[in-house]
Amino acid sequence: MKSSKRQTSQATVRIGATMGVPEVLRNLGADPAEVLGEIGVDLELFDDPDNRISFVARGRMFAHCAARTGCPHFGLLVGQKSHLSAFGFVGLLAKYSSSVNSALGTLIRFLHLHVRGATTTLTIDSGLALLEYQIYQKGALGNDQVGAGATAVMFNFLRELCGDDWQAVEIRIAHSQPDDVRPYSDYFGAQLHFNSEQYAVGFSEHWLDHRVSGANPELLRLLQGQVDKLEAREEERFPEQVRALLRTTIVSGHSSADQV
Repeated sequence: MKSSKRQTSQATVRIGATMGVPEVLRNLGADPAEVLGEIGVDLELFDDPDNRISFVARGRMFAHCAARTGCPHFGLLVGQKSHLSAFGFVGLLAKYSSSVNSALGTLIRFLHLHVRGATTTLTIDSGLALLEYQIYQKGALGNDQVGAGATAVMFNFLRELCGDDWQAVEIRIAHSQPDDVRPYSDYFGAQLHFNSEQYAVGFSEHWLDHRVSGANPELLRLLQGQVDKLEAREEERFPEQVRALLRTTIVSGHSSADQV
């Protein structure tokens, strides 16, 4: 099946951030068309980053690919190939923001334009900033693969915004510790915490004030106009966005009215 670009009855994901699936399959010695075809996913889905797939179907796809390739960290490998550009206008809006803090604010504010089924939040505790990714439907097939991939995506975003001198302090992984943690430790180069409440990248709070290289106010203004147009199409989904936030913030303990 080729997923529709317009789906409103269920949580959907813009395919842009997972465009690396076919490449990772090839690198692992598998035929993307064959493996994806086994679960009814047309390879043409990856022809356009604006194509969408349901959040549940993406999780199943990741789980199937991990099983077929025998690679337990398949989602992590896919996430490693995603950068700000994968998020279209929103990614560019973050890329040309004045500071890391404003860039992350943009990503968090407009994430719903790209994924419905998860939320991203930024919290600060005792000098540690945590960029968190939380999935609504706990226990769904492939959540561990999706979460690991999302963690790599957040890591890449921060590296791109902060520059090569940036380092993560800790990485939080919501699923159990795998038999081999080397793919995680080699890529993140930070302290790993498995069985956490959420997927998150922790880094020193001072990086939030870091000026983004290449910040461009004029380009930012033009991009904001494009994002505003996308946002206008989503206005009818505002109640759903509030419910989505409540699902995750209540669990995380950040559910005050001001925070929501």
